[in-house]
Amino acid sequence: MRSVLVIGGTRFIGLWTVRRLVESGCDVTVLHRGNTEPEAEPDVRHLHGDRSGLLDQRARLERLAPDVVLDMIPLTRAEAVDTMVACAGVAGRIVGISSQDVYLAYDILRGKEALPPVPIPMNEDAPLRSKRYPYRDIVDEDSRLYDYDKIPVEESYLADSDLRGTILRLPAVYGPYDYQHRPYRYLRRMLDGRPAILIDAAAVSWEWSRAFVGNVADAIARAVIDDRAIGRTYNVAEPPGRTELEWIKAIARQVDWDGEVIPLSTDRLPEHLRDDLNFDQSLVVDTDRIREELNYEEPTEAEDAMRATVEWELTAMPDELPPHRFDYGAEDAAMPDLTLGL
Repeated sequence: MRSVLVIGGTRFIGLWTVRRLVESGCDVTVLHRGNTEPEAEPDVRHLHGDRSGLLDQRARLERLAPDVVLDMIPLTRAEAVDTMVACAGVAGRIVGISSQDVYLAYDILRGKEALPPVPIPMNEDAPLRSKRYPYRDIVDEDSRLYDYDKIPVEESYLADSDLRGTILRLPAVYGPYDYQHRPYRYLRRMLDGRPAILIDAAAVSWEWSRAFVGNVADAIARAVIDDRAIGRTYNVAEPPGRTELEWIKAIARQVDWDGEVIPLSTDRLPEHLRDDLNFDQSLVVDTDRIREELNYEEPTEAEDAMRATVEWELTAMPDELPPHRFDYGAEDAAMPDLTLGL
């Protein structure tokens, strides 16, 4: 039986991953702050403590002696370094959860780099961002995201020859317990009986790698259990990347919405629907490596995944509309008399 210490693991992806590790026969301990004890989590051991005090947990970690440390929430280099120091000589392996935002394509998409689009799909050797701290332009200095950067986290977790690392780069993840409610902006309009959904014409064919949370949890569990993952970096996503139009249609099928999707040029689109993005750059990754090396394939089909997602959203989506994203009056005014259904 493999002993696994999960840092985080009480929300969304972590919750599903802990469940999957237990199903795989692992002895799981979850280190978290103790603010919530999730009802949906299986019966596992809990250690309470903030990761900022991880070095103070050294004695407890030594007694636990996990085979693998799974860090679900490493945000900064400092957190990664503290984790490595605290776990050195205690565990044999560390698995760190990263993101697609390490890629140069992410900065091109956000207009931070005036470069030609990076070809897609991107494998794990695709160019990374040259600029660090991607969110400093939109958060205050006291925000945890001010020093956020997964690139130095990856470097830290792959640098130690004793505490051997694995990195998993995740896409946009959706599914039950998603606190970001990724389908919300479209699902809410469908449930409200909107006859049409307006979308930036440039975004219609824009592609983004996404993945159902249950499939992501399975990929993470495989990387934890399989020692072939040592020293490797893996993209995780459902192939192929979906266009924004395909994403809308996938949601619509689950609620039998038969309205229209209307593409408008940015200047005609209501301001609350505009995204300051360079839609020439899609975010689609190649996932051949994890499939070939770890024999990974999604246990849940795309249609079943969206069905489970929408069923959960119908019970859990926010009651109030985010005002910065919903203004039906402005949308009605911008809607053309003759529409083109897509």
